[in-house]
Amino acid sequence: MPADYGEEKKKMQRFFREFYLSTAGPHGPGKLYKYLERMTSLAHRDEIELIIDLDDVSEFDVELADAIRQNACRYQQLFSEVVFEMLPELKTRDVPPKDALDVFVEHRILLRQRAQQSTQETLKDIRRCYPPDLLRRFEVYFKASSQQPLISVRELKAECIGKLITVRGIVTRATEVKPSVQVATYTCDQCGAETYQPVNGSSFMPLSACPSAECQHNKSGGRLYMQTRGSKFIRFQELRVQEQSDQVPIGHVPRSVTVHASGEVTRLSIPGDHVSITGIFLPVLKTGFKQFTQGLLSDTFFEAHRIVKLKKTDIEDETEEGDLTEEDLEQLATQQDFYETLAASLAPEIYGHEDVKKALLLLLVGGVDRCTRGVKIRGSINICLMGDPGVAKSQLLAYIDRVAPRSQYTTGRGSSGVGLTAAVMKDPVTGEFVLEGGALVLADQGVCCIDEFDKMMDSDRTAIHEVMEQQTISIAKAGIITTLNARAAILAAANPAYGRYNIKKSAEANIQLPAALLSRFDLLWLIRDKCDAENDMRLAQHITYVHMHGVHPQTNITPIDVNLMARYLNNCRKHRPVVPTSLNEYITGAYVELRKDARCQKAKHTQTFVSARTLLAILRLSTALTKLRLADVVDKDDVKEAIRLIEMSKSSLYDEAEKQSGVNPVDAVFGIIRDASLGAKNNMLAFEDARQRVLAKGYTPDQFEACLEEYEALNILQVNPSRTRITFV
Repeated sequence: MPADYGEEKKKMQRFFREFYLSTAGPHGPGKLYKYLERMTSLAHRDEIELIIDLDDVSEFDVELADAIRQNACRYQQLFSEVVFEMLPELKTRDVPPKDALDVFVEHRILLRQRAQQSTQETLKDIRRCYPPDLLRRFEVYFKASSQQPLISVRELKAECIGKLITVRGIVTRATEVKPSVQVATYTCDQCGAETYQPVNGSSFMPLSACPSAECQHNKSGGRLYMQTRGSKFIRFQELRVQEQSDQVPIGHVPRSVTVHASGEVTRLSIPGDHVSITGIFLPVLKTGFKQFTQGLLSDTFFEAHRIVKLKKTDIEDETEEGDLTEEDLEQLATQQDFYETLAASLAPEIYGHEDVKKALLLLLVGGVDRCTRGVKIRGSINICLMGDPGVAKSQLLAYIDRVAPRSQYTTGRGSSGVGLTAAVMKDPVTGEFVLEGGALVLADQGVCCIDEFDKMMDSDRTAIHEVMEQQTISIAKAGIITTLNARAAILAAANPAYGRYNIKKSAEANIQLPAALLSRFDLLWLIRDKCDAENDMRLAQHITYVHMHGVHPQTNITPIDVNLMARYLNNCRKHRPVVPTSLNEYITGAYVELRKDARCQKAKHTQTFVSARTLLAILRLSTALTKLRLADVVDKDDVKEAIRLIEMSKSSLYDEAEKQSGVNPVDAVFGIIRDASLGAKNNMLAFEDARQRVLAKGYTPDQFEACLEEYEALNILQVNPSRTRITFV
């Protein structure tokens, strides 16, 4: 049955006048007329937008709420007409003009009143002579019901056109905010008459001939010239929203939709934001000659009414029912071994890698940015995981991508330099060249995970140098010279150049990355696939249990829920701890000791790199550990743990035996056997005793056997046939 819009407008008036919220005051319960107060603010020009909550409309009239959902565009116009009619009644004081358009409209109405006083024309009749959009200085938007589900871009079908729906996705492109004409005002050069042209679409055909009665009667052929000050413009911004990765079916390409934001809805999101957008799904109306070539198919867009960010770096969610309060979070932080519990809760399905998980935990929290006198020191932590294939590097990256509140996941071979930084695109609306952010820009104030880091082209990899230290991207393309923020933590994973990691070569030779890039990582972590029977047994049992049951096996540590951990980490990021002056000497001494060890290791042909960036890495890791405790001052234990992680990451880059001796393992094993035989009788040593001494020093049985074979061939020692005694010749 067709709706009677006259009756619907009466319902709207009753809704505005009668809807109220019950309040409790010192004098007893009261009534708060929510929309009357907001409309009074509109009448006095204190506010511009009026947001109508469909939950309130449903409480007042369910049928009216359903009609709004089904025909939102028409009902938005009806609500605007009702508000415009009611505003003069709610205006209790004179409002001074706020811009040139106010002065223009008031002046024209005043002139018309003076010219038509003899006709007894009322102010209401005079206002009808002007387009309603020119006189309305407010905007009406709908807020979807709390029961309305979020749908994906893929679910936008033909039956959604004209309806009020809510879409969830990620913003991939946002244009500059520009003025869009809503009412064009023209002046005739012959008769001086003013003509108004309402504009509803994205383009319009300007009027050229004067339609006034005087010009038509005199046939003077007056030409119209547009008045900029008398025309009404609104802010306009175009967004591109793509469906999130969890909404894309397997084997499909993510879909996207164009979103038109105008007025107060602009500048509410930037590329990389995860948003939910409430609006109306509409077809693109083409004008002029484009109508003849449009055919049966039509482009569509999404007219935004409300944009809400779902995830951001500084999440300040209201405490929901069942969530922990700030006191509970602080109580969690003071638990015994909470640091180890948090690290174990990070990808519990992945066996081992305890120190690597602790480092990734600090990456999620991050340090503190410092900016003094124009010199900026980054606070985000960069980590590179490298090593043998099949040690769960990619799985760790994927887990961090899910836990981080803002992240981007990409691969080295599947990414180009412009894909990581920014690409120059042509704006389909204005035809101008605009910048479209890449993965690093979209991950601003978040984490960018780059897998297969060694597979990237050298020309593409150089784009990351500036991001990893200066946290910016400098662009000079197509006449666009600018600097974009890319304050992202880089988490990279790289495989060895030739199969397995060759421990006798340097990290640069194995990974084939330049030292200038490797030095920008705060932690370089080598994950090796070592052959150890006991460890292999535990790993196999862990993997088979996860494969059979779908969850990790029970351990002594109970992992924390992922959502609870994410909320706790978000709370940690709000703190900005400082380093007290009492720790300056200790940190300086620790850095000097690291430099000294690096010089000694270089003399032993073991290449590790320690520079001033290592000192900054100590400070970043220390402040991240302090954030993890919800504290505001760094203590000595935080610095000790930061130095321990750096030493562990560097010690993973070379073999433990070489770390201890700096010589050939065979020669080192012979030195252990010789020292043990010095106190022995007749230079004889028990075979099993010598073997246990060698294994206790961290060497393998193969190295022990190689030593005996080599020095027996040199006739320096002899092993009896029963292999129970070693005798030095």
